[in-house]
Amino acid sequence: MDQLVNFIIRPPRADYSPKDDLLEEEFRLRRKWYRRKDLEVINGQGKKLKCSHYLPLIIPEGKSLPCVIYCHGNSGCRADASEVAIILLPSNITVFTLDFSGSGLSEGEHVTLGWNEKEDLKAVVNHLRSDGSVSCIGLWGRSMGAVTSLMYGAEDPSIAGMVLDSPFSNLVELMMELVDMYKYPLPKFTVKLAIQHMRKIIKKKANFDIMDLDTIEVAKRSFVPVLFGHAIDDDFIQPHHSERICDAYMGDKNIIKFEGDHNSPRPQFYFDSVTIFFHNVLNPPDDLPEDDDILPEDSYFNQDIGYRNPSYNGSLTGNGAVTTEDAIAQLRSRRLMSRVEVPSGTPTDEKSDISDGPSSSVPSHANLTPMMEDAEFLDCSFDSYSGIPCTIEDEERMLMEAIMASLKDVKVESTQGEEDGKSNFVDALSASPPDKTNLSDGPSSSSTDVPNHDTKAIGEDSKNNTSTDSNPASSAEMPDGTRATLVVQRSRSGTIMDGLTQKFGFSFFKNNSRDL
Repeated sequence: MDQLVNFIIRPPRADYSPKDDLLEEEFRLRRKWYRRKDLEVINGQGKKLKCSHYLPLIIPEGKSLPCVIYCHGNSGCRADASEVAIILLPSNITVFTLDFSGSGLSEGEHVTLGWNEKEDLKAVVNHLRSDGSVSCIGLWGRSMGAVTSLMYGAEDPSIAGMVLDSPFSNLVELMMELVDMYKYPLPKFTVKLAIQHMRKIIKKKANFDIMDLDTIEVAKRSFVPVLFGHAIDDDFIQPHHSERICDAYMGDKNIIKFEGDHNSPRPQFYFDSVTIFFHNVLNPPDDLPEDDDILPEDSYFNQDIGYRNPSYNGSLTGNGAVTTEDAIAQLRSRRLMSRVEVPSGTPTDEKSDISDGPSSSVPSHANLTPMMEDAEFLDCSFDSYSGIPCTIEDEERMLMEAIMASLKDVKVESTQGEEDGKSNFVDALSASPPDKTNLSDGPSSSSTDVPNHDTKAIGEDSKNNTSTDSNPASSAEMPDGTRATLVVQRSRSGTIMDGLTQKFGFSFFKNNSRDL
């Protein structure tokens, strides 16, 4: 339970070095020089956000340029925007990137998957507009950053355009899909309880309600031009999330699908489509002079600059490598994008280094073993959020209904009639929670004696009453020859919640009022 909660509000924090993992403070790309300006922006909660702004080294006086703000994923950081800078800077579009509060090197303890991040984004937009050097603003978000961009764009229609890569449509729906896909050892009829407990814990720790993260509702009131992107084999946030948001979106929209998964490097044709999209909505100027036309031939800035790698000559495109594809390839050889990993049931450190392994969102399941087979689970539908229990009484009622439903095929006959049999059955369940139920096909003898436990017979053979006081269980002969045996014994704790704790070993069943 703690791992699932931390996956939402405290995923592994990207640990990176601005010196080693960001683009250079001054670098050359396709015959032009650019610079990285590092700064801090204070959000509405007074937390410092670490930011970087990539822009041309020399901008003619009185010239303002459009800017795209890149919003990273839940385990990402501003270093993930390096590819974006390489793609957009040659089009005279500046790139601003930040570590959201709770991410990277920024202040803050928790991540909220877009809810509080949109306030960080608001602070950045206000900073850029007050600066006076930005003509118009676009947003490019990936995963959590896409949700953040969508939620902010619905509140600020002056945003010129948005690129949304792999957004989720509804957080609770995503959580349900992850529980089902990655086979967490959680009986299905307890999922609603788990969601409700996680909701309370997250609201207490991070001060937001997971039920409020419904981007389909946000899309219904959004009109900013948008380009959706989603990997076909994304098994973390599946493609249908983007499709549903796109269907509900009210503004101009388009969607692009490409090969790969949630963490895969994006293909060049997708970057080309994004460049064309932003060129159309931002209208960047195309008349900025080349640096060679501004700087003297012997200028310091027209010479090679130093770099930590002796083979690096200060140019991302190097000698003869003049394409954006080559520059991105060089960048990826130094550093890959931050990755989103589903918790696998094993403890993880709070911080994670920048990944240099293959891209995949599929976690290791070596230590994740289901406690029972899928056939033993009782599936409870989750068509409406209204079914989530809000009180202890609702939880106990819900568990009792699930237990009753699991035994619905057990038919009990009694010498006193069908109604008496049903009454005895309900009374037995009300008296104490069932701890063990044996169902067998064909003739079967009654269960062995279980000492020191109270038992109650719920059925007798209508022809031959074989029950005796010495037998702790009773069996009933069904019309089709099937014999059912039910043993009911009192839980040591005397409560349903503690009984489930003993059976499944989940700590969130115990004393839930103390966690709230």
